[in-house]
Amino acid sequence: RHCTDIICCVIFIVVILGYIALGVVAWVHGDPRKVIYPTDSYGQFCGQRDTLNENKTILFYFNILKCASPVVLINLQCPTTQLCVSKCPDRFATYIDVQASYRYRPDQWNYFRQFCKPGFNNPRKSVAQVLRDEDCPSMIIPSRPFLKRCFPDFSTKNGVLTVANQTTFKDGRGKTRNVTDLREAANGINNVLDARSVGMKIFEDYAISWYWILIGLFIAMLLSLLFLVLLRFTAGVLFWIFIFGVIGIIGYGIWHCYWEYDHLKGIPGSDLTVYDIGFQTDFKVYLQLRQTWLAFMIILCGVEVIIILMLIFLRNRIRIAIALLKEGSRAIGYIMSTLFYPIITFLLIAICISYWAVTAVFLATSGEPVYKVMANQTLCKYANLTCDPETFNTTNVTKLCPGAQCTFAFYGGESLYHKYIFIFQLANAFVFLWLVNFAIALGQCTLAGAFASYYWAYRKPADIPLWPLFSSFGRAIRYHTGSLAFGALILAIVQLIRVILEYLDHKLKGTQNSFTRFLLCCLKCCFWCLEKFLKFINRNAYIMIAIYGKNFCTSAKEAFFLLMRNVVRVAVLDKVTDFLLFLGKILVAGGVGVLAFFFFTQRIPVFAQEVPMLNYYWVPLLTVIIGSYLVAHGFFSVYAMCVDTLFLCFCEDLERNDGSTAKPYFMSASLHRILGKKKLSPKKA
Repeated sequence: RHCTDIICCVIFIVVILGYIALGVVAWVHGDPRKVIYPTDSYGQFCGQRDTLNENKTILFYFNILKCASPVVLINLQCPTTQLCVSKCPDRFATYIDVQASYRYRPDQWNYFRQFCKPGFNNPRKSVAQVLRDEDCPSMIIPSRPFLKRCFPDFSTKNGVLTVANQTTFKDGRGKTRNVTDLREAANGINNVLDARSVGMKIFEDYAISWYWILIGLFIAMLLSLLFLVLLRFTAGVLFWIFIFGVIGIIGYGIWHCYWEYDHLKGIPGSDLTVYDIGFQTDFKVYLQLRQTWLAFMIILCGVEVIIILMLIFLRNRIRIAIALLKEGSRAIGYIMSTLFYPIITFLLIAICISYWAVTAVFLATSGEPVYKVMANQTLCKYANLTCDPETFNTTNVTKLCPGAQCTFAFYGGESLYHKYIFIFQLANAFVFLWLVNFAIALGQCTLAGAFASYYWAYRKPADIPLWPLFSSFGRAIRYHTGSLAFGALILAIVQLIRVILEYLDHKLKGTQNSFTRFLLCCLKCCFWCLEKFLKFINRNAYIMIAIYGKNFCTSAKEAFFLLMRNVVRVAVLDKVTDFLLFLGKILVAGGVGVLAFFFFTQRIPVFAQEVPMLNYYWVPLLTVIIGSYLVAHGFFSVYAMCVDTLFLCFCEDLERNDGSTAKPYFMSASLHRILGKKKLSPKKA
């Protein structure tokens, strides 16, 4: 063993150090509070500790009618003054009415004043000037907080949209408006709030049923282990039952087609051809033709003959595939620790995802507050231009555009760092893909090394090395980090290109250029195929690296040509393995799902008293089913890697050895009997 692809290893380490540096820079410049807390028109956070807004956690909009949609509100781009308040309004009121009655109803003024700008307490100021300077809102309406922002408290009464049981309200500018005028500004709010209510109920269901969910997943783990153990004895039976079942079903289809064909004999119109009646939207018309059933019968006969011929000519290769599946079950039985290695891969990927997400958030919040001119007049030439709130009142903007204000718009910046934030985000995504693919590659190479040590042990299990999984992991890290990083790099580049193509497709979705859409679709298809091909090559290259310790390119080339020399065996083994493992996943997920359904619907009398009271029983049920499928997938992915490794070892064994005393086969006795080669050399005791 020696270190492979050293240059790529060095580059990989440098990139990781650079990635750490990027995270540190993002942490220094970023401020996640910009995501956690809403920001008022002065760029101050609502609810931030040790500030004047510490107890004012909710954002209030002076004139919500100016906001087009909730998305605009959440993005803080609504062209109206935004203020931090301690609670949302709970009543209808207008500034005109409150100002007129402030002398004899001071309580109304004190209540309304908390929604005005801080420090404003001049009810004698004219209404026109107050509304022009936006010292106070022209109106307040009953609202409730959502996403830490005040939204109208919509409700439906007898099919009519209302706010606090009212269908009209005064806008504070001398007009009476209908509640439906708020619909555009708060479009979809009710649906989102309903979704929030459903979300709370789902959270409650998880809180009281989580331990039963864990029990279900534990049962799924036991069933997965049991299925893998039983494959040693049932792989062949399951496969042949399925094959003969398919043959029987197709045979029944042929008989049914003949019966329909014969039954339609003599019926008027049944002897017409498809060409005679042309295209019909009602496809039942075609079922009244003898020609249709004759065509079906011919097609099914062809399929039947092809399957039978494939079984006749490929029977030996199918037997080899089944023997390898049994051998894989036996190998896992000797190296049980491999079944739990996916947990390490999961933890590594979870760390990568967490680091990427945190870095992305810090990068996205690295901007500085950007202020823009918000003017009531649509013809103001300074509208939407950047401004400085400290010097804004000394400029001519307020004179040329009465009522204009310099308010917070969003976070950005003009410095060199801020200009390259998009590039940093792209680099963050690329290194994330590289690290995730490296974690997967490390797992595949580690498992391949462990299972290869089983195959190449002359006397099984006596010659299997101690701690094969740990030893294989150490070899992969010590000698082949560069090769694994090289393979992961190639795959990450293709995946990044696919992400960019998806982004372009999303941006150009509304374009009318058919050629552009066609070209983009072709590119997406090509790179999807390329990614699948590279994953296949990488997987087998990592197996060869684990066996022989060569560099990535050499291993990939040798694996590819070895597979091409055994292409039929590869195809048969692939399909047999895919079928059996898919069947296993369905059996595990379906079995646990049925058990969970009977449990959570209180149909098991023994446990009826133990079932928690749920809002939606399908919440833990779906969680158990999906979780069981993922648990089974994790265990069966190890099994698939085992079979692939044993297959490559088997092909190498056939090419390098001839069964003689000098070059004995390392394959199991069952594989040797299927091949019909020379007898195995006697193994030393």
